Amino acid sequence: MLVDDTLAATELFPEAAVTYASSTEELLVSLDEGILTLTLNRPDRMNAINGPMLGELSRVLQQANIDPEIRVVIMTGAGRGFCSGLDLKQQTEGNGAAVGRRGYQLFDLHNSPPVVINRMDKPMICALNGAAAGYGMDMALGCDIRIASENAKMGAVFAKRGVLPESGGCWYLPRLLGWARAAEVAFMGDVLDAKKSLELGLVNKVVPHDDLMPETMRWARQIAKNAPLSVQSTKRMMRLGMDEPFEAAVDHIYLQLLPLFGSDDFKEGLAAFAERREPSFKGR
Repeated sequence: MLVDDTLAATELFPEAAVTYASSTEELLVSLDEGILTLTLNRPDRMNAINGPMLGELSRVLQQANIDPEIRVVIMTGAGRGFCSGLDLKQQTEGNGAAVGRRGYQLFDLHNSPPVVINRMDKPMICALNGAAAGYGMDMALGCDIRIASENAKMGAVFAKRGVLPESGGCWYLPRLLGWARAAEVAFMGDVLDAKKSLELGLVNKVVPHDDLMPETMRWARQIAKNAPLSVQSTKRMMRLGMDEPFEAAVDHIYLQLLPLFGSDDFKEGLAAFAERREPSFKGR
């Protein structure tokens, strides 16, 4: 159950309550009142993903997912771009992500960022500050909410590079857009500006560039004020329910509801409603 997962954080990651310092300058990590912000930090390469960034991103996300202190995760990029995809220059030099170098081992992807992001119960917001292409676009699609700068772009150019949306895009696009729209995006290979991305439903909101992080933090703080176990349980049931028949989903939701009835936050929510005040949730 989700409640048990969350309480296990201090056992599995005793350092979680102390620090989220990154081991690489290519991933910046900051924590503010339960909101964890991850910034891809290779602006000279448009935040292209390399091996150290991949490993650290997965580690921090896995830690955050079971840390009861974390309520929302924001992912963004430094400089003009969000993420231009895998760093092909380092890949050819043998210093990039281990894609295609070890035969069938490449299919052991359980700790790769796209899989880790998909498994996250903590809500994730992508602050799309610039171009997202390839791997970067797929990671953005894996977040629950996308708030885009007016400068943001989705580079759905896989078909023009002789590849496919390999890191989640093939799965997310039909679910986000429906089959016909997903086929249009994937097969045409266009770069989608912020306005077109909003029109298609790939982003939730477009704001002036200077308002991106303030607006993203406003959304994050509103989510963080709600009962965290409720938010996380809702996200888990939404995710699992996408591949379940209705009756099975209802049954699993009921089983998830039972421990929430016994939580302190449920009692606080009822008390706050009766007393006509804002609730103060503790995540337990």
